[in-house]
Amino acid sequence: MIDFSKLDKLIHEKGRLSIMTLLASRNDPRPFQDLKGELQMSDGNLITHLRSLAKAGYVESEKVEGEGRPQTHYELTRAGKKAFEGYLKVLEEILDLGR
Repeated sequence: MIDFSKLDKLIHEKGRLSIMTLLASRNDPRPFQDLKGELQMSDGNLITHLRSLAKAGYVESEKVEGEGRPQTHYELTRAGKKAFEGYLKVLEEILDLGR
């Protein structure tokens, strides 16, 4: 029997799952504006989700100086990668049961 309580409720929310998926798909930090564009989220919605993930220790940010305004880049932490892998493992168990 699958233990559904193992599904990380923080990651399970659609917006945060989308963020985690994008950040996990690349090994380099992603600028806020890139995340915003790909996810089609408002500034406020995206930053709220990023703050929740950062508070849990899943995401970290860094201000990067460049041409023009500084940009904030985001990436998964080790704990974030581990949590995401665990989340995917539970989803795989669910899929296997349904086959």
